[in-house]
Amino acid sequence: MKTIFNFLSTIFITIFLYTPTNAKTVLDITENDFVIGDLNAPVTMIEYASLSCGHCADFHNNKLGDLKTEYVDTGKMKVVFRDFPFNYPALLGSMVLQCIPSDVRYDYMNALFKLQPDWVNRDNAKTMQELFKIMQSGGMTKEEFDNCIEDRDAEERLLQGVMDAQNEYNIRSTPSFLINGILIEGSKSTKEFRQIIDKILSE
Repeated sequence: MKTIFNFLSTIFITIFLYTPTNAKTVLDITENDFVIGDLNAPVTMIEYASLSCGHCADFHNNKLGDLKTEYVDTGKMKVVFRDFPFNYPALLGSMVLQCIPSDVRYDYMNALFKLQPDWVNRDNAKTMQELFKIMQSGGMTKEEFDNCIEDRDAEERLLQGVMDAQNEYNIRSTPSFLINGILIEGSKSTKEFRQIIDKILSE
């Protein structure tokens, strides 16, 4: 628990002071990224989302499924999901998702967005209690849950990812998308996403 609160305080102190130490770009996909789709797909959509964000939930609940069917499942696009937590519930959810196996993480992530009103709460203890109930229903033990939210390495990776996105693309709101390096801010309509993706595919 202590590490999570340290994360939240550190994120706002360091985010504007961070200076990159190498030339890598956030457009690079790393072994720590959660990706769905063909890694060789011509279009790459990187989503920066906060699990407590209503607009992010709208994208996942109402638009992502259609885009996945049309572009991901057909090999035209891959989607990289990156956490950009703005508050305690979002951070807690992000930490727990790091412990979910990649083959089922997509379903868990979307479930957290769908159940957002049930577990995102201003009362931190209530948030933790309700989130654990959801994870417990999928088979996670209390010990596993506690280990997830106390994982300092995962915490540092999350912080680094937020800082990198801030530094390179000035990302400050969620959801934000990088589609083949083009920054798209906000959850656009499915039609608008199609227009952007189709334009890239036609080039």
